[in-house]
Parts: sequence; C-alpha cells; structure tokens
Amino acid sequence: MAQTLNDIAFDLGAGSNIGGGTTIEIETKPAERFWADLGQLECAYDISNATVWSHMHFRDRPSFNPDLLVDFHGWGRNIRTLKSRMSDNFKYVVLASRHPSVFCLGGDLDCFSRYIRNGDRAALAAYGRSCIQILHDNWSVSQTGVISIALVQGDALGGGFESLLSFDVLVAERGTKFGFPEQLFGLFPGMGALTFLGRKLGFAKAEQLVRTGKILTAEELYEMGVVHVLAEKGAGVAAVNKYISRHGSRHAAELHMLAASKRANPIPFQELYDIVDLWVEACMTLTPHDLSVMHRLVSAQSKLEIAA
Repeated sequence: MAQTLNDIAFDLGAGSNIGGGTTIEIETKPAERFWADLGQLECAYDISNATVWSHMHFRDRPSFNPDLLVDFHGWGRNIRTLKSRMSDNFKYVVLASRHPSVFCLGGDLDCFSRYIRNGDRAALAAYGRSCIQILHDNWSVSQTGVISIALVQGDALGGGFESLLSFDVLVAERGTKFGFPEQLFGLFPGMGALTFLGRKLGFAKAEQLVRTGKILTAEELYEMGVVHVLAEKGAGVAAVNKYISRHGSRHAAELHMLAASKRANPIPFQELYDIVDLWVEACMTLTPHDLSVMHRLVSAQSKLEIAA
C-alpha cells in the first residue's frame, strides 16, 4: 500500500511541519502545498516496507539544474524530520528517475558555461558547495536510522554517477552505463567523485576512471563492488523490494555495519569543500574550444529530452 508523503503529513495531524517550512492544517487537502518546494522530486510512502520512494522528474534536460538542487535540500530535511516522527515505521529511502533512459547526466552544463563566460567564480562555487552538501547529508543519513538506496534504470554520467556514490546501497539494472565524461571539455568531476570512489576502489583506480572517462557497465561495477545489487533489465523495482524484504528484519544490524564502515572510511566535509574550490579554478581555465564542446553536449542532452 502506497501513500503520498502529503497523506503522511495529513495523518500526522493539524500543525504538522515536516521540513520545508510548510504547515499542514487538518482541514486542508493533503496535496499541492506540502511538497511545493520539491517540484522535481515525486515522493511516496510504502507502508508495508517502511520505505519512502523518490523519483526525479526533470524540468527539462536530465541534469541537476539549480532548482533541483533546492528540491534535494528540502528532500534531505524532510527525510530527517519524517524519521524523527515515524521512528521504526521509516527505515529506507529510495531515489530513482522518471526518465526512460537516463538516471541523470550530471551538472547543469548550460549554467556552467554561462558562469564561466561571465567569470562568475562565486556562482560556480555556490553550485558546487550546494552539491557537496546534498551528497554529504545523504552519505550521513544512516546516522539517523534511515538507509539510502539508489535505483539506476538508465545511464548515470558525470555528476549523475557522482551522486550515486553517496548512497548506502546501489541497485542497477543490467546494461546501464556509468562514467565521467568531464575530461572531454577539460574538467574533472569536482563534487565528490575522487573522494567517494577513492574510498570504494582505492585512489589509483578512481583517478584512472576520472582521467580516462572510461564508460563502465552496471555489470563491471558490480564486479568491482560499487554496485551492490545487479538487476535484470526492467526488474529494478522488484530487486529493491526484494532487498528490503530480505534485510528489513536486520535493519538495526545493517545500520551498525554502515556506521563501522563509515568510521573506518570517514569522509570529511572539508575535503569535499576544498576540491570544489579546485574545480572552480579549473573551470576558469577552460578555453573557447572547451566551452564549445560543453555547448554541443548541452544540445545533445536537449535532443535526448525531446526524444524522451
């Protein structure tokens, strides 16, 4: 049985306030007002599995546009507040994409090119810091008692791949592709790739994947241990539900294992922050040719969205 999170807010009664600053009145229909600040994220609650399902519904190109980043900040706040109210009735949060062939293609290249042409270091830094705050909050959400699961049913490139590395469990369907194409236009992924992937694979391997831009399949990442559950094409949702069904009774033990793992491989926020500053400086060295390549990728993403 699934409920929208608006229904949950309604069930909590008059005056409930679950993040985002919106107060729900008991007489108000639980719909438009509550998740108004999460316009590109659709959320629903699966009571039987104590799970919140979230899907990205991109406004245009399947990338992390600035408004979607705002939505993700609200998402993180709401997860923590909902956990504090529902306790053991909320154990897992899942993120997937509504796009038929893409999980996410990463950063908003259109914004990047505009900021770079204008010499706007502050805007680039603000974008990068917003991203790393979201990823670090997601990486640490297990400390609240919620385990994060990413479901990948389409390709994840650049920041799309980067974001997945912050999840506790990564479920991917066969044939999906992952990689960091930033080297095509003279950049590196600056919002956590080296940090998160370095912790998972070792720094030398992570640096090699970033430098070469090699595209990897879900099958290859499963063999490396980055993908935790490999699902058949079209069976990703069933695979997530099966994982939760198998592990739900051991949720507390799983949380302790995650705590031990993250203690053994801590990720200081300052490390992510410093790398964003280096990424900003790298952005300011891009040539007109690099920016033209970036523009061509934006055009290809737009065509992909039109086709979808």
